[in-house]
Amino acid sequence: MSHIHIPDGILPIWLLLLGWLLTCFFLFLAIKGLKKSEIAQKLPFIGIVSAIMIVAMMLEIVPIAYHFNLSVIAGIILGPAMAFIAVFIVDLIIAMFGHGGITVIGLNTLVVGTEAVAGYYLFHLFLRALKNISNSHAYSASLATIFSLVLSCILMIGFVCVSNLDSSMEKISKIKEQNTFLEETNLIGHSHEKSEVINVYRFSKTVILMSFIGWILEALITGFVIKYIHRIRSPLILKGRS
Repeated sequence: MSHIHIPDGILPIWLLLLGWLLTCFFLFLAIKGLKKSEIAQKLPFIGIVSAIMIVAMMLEIVPIAYHFNLSVIAGIILGPAMAFIAVFIVDLIIAMFGHGGITVIGLNTLVVGTEAVAGYYLFHLFLRALKNISNSHAYSASLATIFSLVLSCILMIGFVCVSNLDSSMEKISKIKEQNTFLEETNLIGHSHEKSEVINVYRFSKTVILMSFIGWILEALITGFVIKYIHRIRSPLILKGRS
């Protein structure tokens, strides 16, 4: 769910460039830190996991406008470095389907990549804490998913809030001129400066409330998938740290 569905030309250029620069930097670190043996072993899984993530992101739960990312599963299976690479590939492809603009790919990679990387480390953290409990892999994956989604959601909201601070007085005056007719007919009852703050608050509140159910559902799915993978092929999730 923590995916920025914003087309090109909306967010400020400096924020978009910052997203791309940070994404390229982390991609460089991820690629540089990979071992050749690890690449040969898990390269096919990048394609498989990326394809599954794309399908999941294209499906939407209509009542709550939520779609699954399955990024935590990618993090657990691929490890943080390869998972971040897979997230970039996924965001690049789904941008072609209108899930956010091309210029927003950098920010989206940071948001979804945070889920994958945090999910990996949180999974192993919870796994050590719950090692004496039955079905510890399922519980650990579910908890890691919830915390990772909350973290990425906060990051996404932060990007949106920061983008609102970019409004200059000139930009505000132009928007006011464009909305003069609506203001005179009482269709807009607040000034741009005030509505800008309200929009951020409403956006944050709506995203968190509507995402809560989706977080629970994705946590259950992730727990079930990791439990199944651990049962049939446990080395896939217990090895391959990067």
